[in-house]
This record gives sequence, structure tokens and C-alpha cells, in this order.
Amino acid sequence: MSFLSIDSTSATPPFEQVRSQLARAISTGQLKPEDQLPTVRKLAADLGLAANTVARAYRELELAGIVETRGRNGTFVAGKLSPQKEAGARLAAALAQRMRELGMGDAEMLAIFRNEIERHGAPGKSRLRTSS
Repeated sequence: MSFLSIDSTSATPPFEQVRSQLARAISTGQLKPEDQLPTVRKLAADLGLAANTVARAYRELELAGIVETRGRNGTFVAGKLSPQKEAGARLAAALAQRMRELGMGDAEMLAIFRNEIERHGAPGKSRLRTSS
């Protein structure tokens, strides 16, 4: 995927660079529903990253409903979001806009949101994983 690049001097972790660039390509229509993404190993090799780094980016995109993994068939750009994920995306967009108006950057917003998820998480529910 020639549009993906990793800036090794950036403070943004490589998995997040991959995740955000893929999400942007999908939201702008550069990647369309049903387009197949490269395998984790192939993309990792192309970008000079560890496979676990790309796998984390794919996992986060899948949790957001942006891509779907179909077992051995690979990972594909998902179609329309479920009504629940669509509503969640609208809430997240409004929250992000308001937090930016308050002068917060991406890392700060994510840290606050992650903390609130952990503080208010239901017992037995999975927690966000922060390691790559």
C-alpha cells in the first residue's frame, strides 16, 4: 500500500500511524468496502515493522468496525457500520471536537478517554490493551 508510510522520528507509535492512515484511506474512499488489505506479515515487511505492530493496528480497526477479518481469507474493509457503532462514532466525533476546542491534543484525549474507560469498566469486560 504505497500511501502508507512510517515516520520513525514521530512521537506517534508505529501501530497508530498504520491505524490512522488506513482509517483515513477508508474514510476518504481511497479504500472501499470489500477491498482486501495485505496480510499482517506482508504489510509489516513492506513497512519494516514487526508483525505484532501491524496486527495491533488491524485489531483496533476491527474493534471500531472499520475492517473485518474473515479467518484465513484475510482482512477486508468493512461495509456500513452497525447502528450501535455508527452511534458510537458520532458520539466520539462530537467528543473529539469538544476536547480539541478545549485545547487538547490526540495523546492527551486518548489518555483521558482510556482512563475513564478503565475507571468505569464493567466487571468481566475486556480492558483496553496498551502494549504492542
